[in-house]
Amino acid sequence: MRKTLRSTALALALLGSATACGIRGTAVPVDAGGAPSRASCVVRPEPAIPSGAATVTVQLECTSQLVPVTRAVAETSEDSVAVARVLLEELRKAPSNEEAGAGMSTAVPQRLTVAGPRPGDPAGTLRLAREPGELPQVGLAQLVCTYAGTAAADGKRSVILGGPSGERPKSYACTDELRVHPDSADITGTPVS
Repeated sequence: MRKTLRSTALALALLGSATACGIRGTAVPVDAGGAPSRASCVVRPEPAIPSGAATVTVQLECTSQLVPVTRAVAETSEDSVAVARVLLEELRKAPSNEEAGAGMSTAVPQRLTVAGPRPGDPAGTLRLAREPGELPQVGLAQLVCTYAGTAAADGKRSVILGGPSGERPKSYACTDELRVHPDSADITGTPVS
C-alpha cells in the first residue's frame, strides 16, 4: 500500500511538471505580439535571371508585415508610369507556390490599374483606377512601399497617388511603421498642391 501511494504521488508530481509551461501567470496584461507562426517569410532568389529580363522588388504580406520579394520581369523602360505598371502587375499576381509556402500573400485587387498624371496634377502623380482610400489597407501599403524608392516614385520614399475622381492626389510615404504594421499604420496620405 505504501509503495502504491509513493508511486501515485510520484506520478502526480511528474504529471504536474510535464503540463506546466514554466511561465507564471500575471495580473498585468502583457502584449507580447502575435502568436508564433510557421511561416518562414523567406524565398530563395532565382538561381539565374533569364536572358533579356530584369529584376524588380515587390512588397508582399507575411505574418502581418511587409517583406521584399525579388521577381524577374521583362526589361522595362525608366518611364515612371511604365515602371508603376510593371510593379502593379507583379503585386496583382497570386504568389508563386514557393512564396505561398513561405506564408506570403497579396491584398492588391486583381483588376487595379494605374495611369499617369492628368493635366494640373503635380509632377510624378500616378492615378489608380480606384481611390487609394478605397483599397484594402494592406494592399495600399504594399503599393506605396513597392513604388517607394523606384522610378515609379522618382526615387523618393513617398509616392503621389490619386484616383479616378477629380480629387487632388496625395503623397503617401513608406515608413518603417507601415512596413511592420501595414494593417494598422496611418496611411491617409498628405494633400499635394
